[in-house]
Amino acid sequence: MTMILYGISNCDTVKKARRWLDEQGVAYRFHDVRKDGLDAARLQGWIDAVGWEKLLNKAGTTFRKLPDEQKQGIDVASAKALMLEQPAMIRRPVVENGGEISVGFSAADWQARFAA
Repeated sequence: MTMILYGISNCDTVKKARRWLDEQGVAYRFHDVRKDGLDAARLQGWIDAVGWEKLLNKAGTTFRKLPDEQKQGIDVASAKALMLEQPAMIRRPVVENGGEISVGFSAADWQARFAA
């Protein structure tokens, strides 16, 4: 089964992750969540696997631009709605590999997990 890397093509972290995979010769398919979309069932699967707190990127500019009242009291339902409405709020990249879900990029971690 081919690894799928989900992200946004102009995200610096996604660019680093894709460059690393290419340099290591790791086969993967890229899915741009902004251009190609993201369905609610897949997002729910990620939430079930890693938790909405890990997926919601509160440090990003998209989240910081929200009105304060929208940032207060976020729960799983409101976080999911925000991420579906604005996929840039998802921490990137999200990787699906053999049934495992991971979020973020760390060359050292990826070396241990994905390098041939």
